[in-house]
Amino acid sequence: MNITIVGVGLIGGSIGIRLKETQFGKKIIGVEKNEANAKKALQLGLVDEIQSLDEAIASSRIIILTVPVDAIMNMLPAILDKVTDQVVIDMGSTKANILNLIADHPNRGRYIAAHPMTGTEYSGPEAAVPNLYKGKVMVYVEAFKTDEDAFELADALTDQLEMKTTFMTAEEHDMHTAYVSHISHLTSFALALTVLEKEKSQGRIFELAGSGFESTVRLAKSSPDMWTPIFKQNRANVLEVLEEHIKQLQNLYTKLDKEDYEGLNKLIKKSNKIKRIIK
Repeated sequence: MNITIVGVGLIGGSIGIRLKETQFGKKIIGVEKNEANAKKALQLGLVDEIQSLDEAIASSRIIILTVPVDAIMNMLPAILDKVTDQVVIDMGSTKANILNLIADHPNRGRYIAAHPMTGTEYSGPEAAVPNLYKGKVMVYVEAFKTDEDAFELADALTDQLEMKTTFMTAEEHDMHTAYVSHISHLTSFALALTVLEKEKSQGRIFELAGSGFESTVRLAKSSPDMWTPIFKQNRANVLEVLEEHIKQLQNLYTKLDKEDYEGLNKLIKKSNKIKRIIK
């Protein structure tokens, strides 16, 4: 069984590493429009060979899409046009628009919407790492619309990645990821912009930057080519979460501006309840 990975960067490359370790597929094929990334993926052994998309679809049993969500929107209908018994797994970070796009496609049953809740701030083939997925959660979205044999094959691949699984609707998925992932990146981008605006000398910034700053702002190193489409596709949910976030920042600003330190203490204490979710 050949497996194709479309987009051999952090997400796709890390899948390739693991599948080659477990020998789950006979051959791991990469599809990569960036020639430099394609060469690097081969050099690093993330895939066995590079093929065109049409060649890869014809020669593979599983096609995994790990490109930005706008690219998934553009290519998915045409891919589904070409499949017969193949399984197409979309691992994008937003789902509602993608699922609406192919809702009535005759080969809808050969497609599964999946989102691995993992990643780093780095991108490209060099960012791929072993065990990126181990112990993390794979979210299946509207899996009940996928053919049973297609889902079983996709779930067998998830098992190879040593992931836990959960099931959601598209609306649940996009709202929850806006809260736990998308807003974190926007906050990190904003913090980086704030510091870079106020501190013109980056050398001085890093003299003082400790682990707290680094852990908070590290996501600002994430790829704009990946995250701009995510914010675009999940715009309504992200705006809703961002509005609440701005309100909470304004609350903190007001307490400090008015020297209401008791009120500030209460807000911080209230925020500490996050320990019930993140230990």
